[in-house]
Amino acid sequence: MRDFQSIQQTTYDLIVIGGGVNGAGVARDAALRGLKTILIEKGDFAGGTSSWSTRLIHGGLRYLEYFEVPLVRESLREREILLHTAPHLVRPLLLTIPIYKNRSRPYWKIWAGMFLYDILSADKTVPSHRMLSEAKFKQLFPSMDPDGLVGGAQYYDGQVTYAERLCLENIISADEAGATVLNYVKVTKLHREGDKITHVTCKDVLTGKEFTVKGKDQSMVINTSGPWVDNVCQLGVKNGGNAPIGKTQKIGGTKGSHIVVDPFAGAPDTSLYVEAKSDGRPFFIVPWLGMYLIGTTDYRFEGTPDQLKADNDEIDYLLQETNNIIPNARLSRDDVKFTYSGVRPLPNAEGKKAGSITRRHILFDHSKEGVKNLISLIGGKLTTYRQVGEEIVEEVYKKIGKSAPPCPTEDQPLPGAILPNDSLIQQTVLNYEDKVPRQSINHLFKVYGARAVKVLELVDSEPKLGELITPELPDIKAQVVYAVRHEYAHTLVDIARRRTAIAMEAHYGLEVLPTLIDTLKTYAGWDDYKSATAKENYLSYMKNNCIPDFDEVDTEVEPRNWDKEEVPLF
Repeated sequence: MRDFQSIQQTTYDLIVIGGGVNGAGVARDAALRGLKTILIEKGDFAGGTSSWSTRLIHGGLRYLEYFEVPLVRESLREREILLHTAPHLVRPLLLTIPIYKNRSRPYWKIWAGMFLYDILSADKTVPSHRMLSEAKFKQLFPSMDPDGLVGGAQYYDGQVTYAERLCLENIISADEAGATVLNYVKVTKLHREGDKITHVTCKDVLTGKEFTVKGKDQSMVINTSGPWVDNVCQLGVKNGGNAPIGKTQKIGGTKGSHIVVDPFAGAPDTSLYVEAKSDGRPFFIVPWLGMYLIGTTDYRFEGTPDQLKADNDEIDYLLQETNNIIPNARLSRDDVKFTYSGVRPLPNAEGKKAGSITRRHILFDHSKEGVKNLISLIGGKLTTYRQVGEEIVEEVYKKIGKSAPPCPTEDQPLPGAILPNDSLIQQTVLNYEDKVPRQSINHLFKVYGARAVKVLELVDSEPKLGELITPELPDIKAQVVYAVRHEYAHTLVDIARRRTAIAMEAHYGLEVLPTLIDTLKTYAGWDDYKSATAKENYLSYMKNNCIPDFDEVDTEVEPRNWDKEEVPLF
């Protein structure tokens, strides 16, 4: 139970609005450095942009084309930090670039980019790049389009298979350091007195209860709401009337969509970073959870990011460009297993081509707009979230007139990190192999890291929680209960889409809903009404965000048409 009465009686040094990976990184850094911190998220943690990325921890090789060398250096440094502080979640990933003489990026340009990339990551622990001749490339990748091929390049970046859990572990770490973290709580008003925000009014989405969060005399409000940054700024009130903060649009987001397909003819063993044959735009084909993740698109976006779906044109574009680069693939709409789409919270840049808008983050100080204790984050990448958190907390200390303690996040591992030579996995297998399938134990360590032991401990008291959710996957029922009891999960979407990847691996999760609901009713106290409502909300989410042809899918029940003024429980 969330204790809103206690929250109302507390004053905070820092109020963070937005629980994506950047907000989570700010809250963690601030709490570890001793600031009384509260984080407020209107949906689920990582429920927005953080959940819809290509799941890469990368330096941004393409950014070199736009001379954003400092951003690339920063990203490469953060990649190396995450490989060490979150080794259970972030792992090295080999990428291959095919080079064609009739495309926009010739061999010399790729070679120069590779050389500079290595220089900018001189402190890396992953191997350096290598260039491939035409003959060598064809030997390694015989299924690739040979038309105009002149060779290739290979280099390493990082992959975060479970991007949502990278955010979640920052939330857990912030909580353990003393921060208050709330999902499904919506900020409805920013109360202004003079040139400061003094307190905010919030609404618990799950119950409708309203409460107030107060700041101290020297407190800061940080707006890390991503694509919703401008919406939050519009919530200002003063002297009983509306008083929006600022008149200029800060966010000019672009839409990026992905598709997930099963292994296909000619599919590579490594990740591919390729140019689309039709327009030259780079995109990725990445092995992921035994499937392939293909994306992303990059289109100007206007509208609400709350319900966002990959358009048919985007799906067809990604399928066609994959078929162009791997002719044997012959992918069609029938091969698509899952789709997702999100909005990059980029700076508003009228007239610029979507792909050329800077990926640098900006800390916008609203002092110039009459509010001296509000900072909004514009932009921000999954890779650089930790650096963003460090920068913002340093700025907070400067604004409140205090000396900042050293930043601990550069070296402090995330909660699930397993250090080298740790015998935890081997010992856990010995302890639980008679209760839980061995492949499930290994899977839990890939998802939870060291915290897999806490999931398995549920099986000690309830042996049936060691059973598989579905024979097709290694996930066990204990994960469902653990998500609710220890990972702030409130809905089926939280569990199947963000605490696990079941929704993306098992037919949108539709076939396992009965098992999930039965487990929640038996072990988490869900009643018939809550279960039925949660199922309808799940189907509504899948219809509006993930399933291209929803009407052709057998879902057993017709989802409710939600009133947009009512926030559904997903």
